[in-house]
Amino acid sequence: MINKPVEDDRIIKETGTDARVAGIVLPVLQAMNYRLVRVKLSTQDELTLQIMAERPDGSMTVDDCEEVSRAISPVLDVEDPIDSAYQLEISSPGIDRPLVRVSDFEAAIGHEARIETDILVANRKRFRGPIVACDGEKVTIENEKAGEGEEARVEIPFDTIAEAKLMLTDALIKEALKQDKEDRRRRKKERRRGTDNDAAGTAEDDN
Repeated sequence: MINKPVEDDRIIKETGTDARVAGIVLPVLQAMNYRLVRVKLSTQDELTLQIMAERPDGSMTVDDCEEVSRAISPVLDVEDPIDSAYQLEISSPGIDRPLVRVSDFEAAIGHEARIETDILVANRKRFRGPIVACDGEKVTIENEKAGEGEEARVEIPFDTIAEAKLMLTDALIKEALKQDKEDRRRRKKERRRGTDNDAAGTAEDDN
């Protein structure tokens, strides 16, 4: 039986060792209903393998991180993609998250981002400013550091982007706090609904 390759819908992906690790952990995450955001092997201080993940709704709790860590650790031990000893770190994307999917860029419209490209786009490789539009092929950003003769708005094809992330601004923090409040309210309702269903089931058993 031939194993079907796991689909990775990210448009910005890893290379080298990071890519090998991503290929190992991706099917594990998908089986657990998590999405891979980024894999990054850092050599600062000590060798650290950071795996950034989230649920489909964008949430990622401390309990989620622990669950993912318990599932991924033994798989990495078996596959052994890194020669040296390292520290495994499972984390959420955070407020100033990396943008790796088209949906990430769509959700970021109106917010400030930093984008770096592999090749020159409008004679630059680094851009910073609000995302103003997005489609399946490119993202449009207000170029805050546009010089004389440069376009104020730049269309950046997705296939040229090496790295992109949101910038931490007051507006972004405000929106994140609002979303967190809504998520907490939703989870509270779900827990209450589950408790009510359990109580109803017990009552039926008693009858």
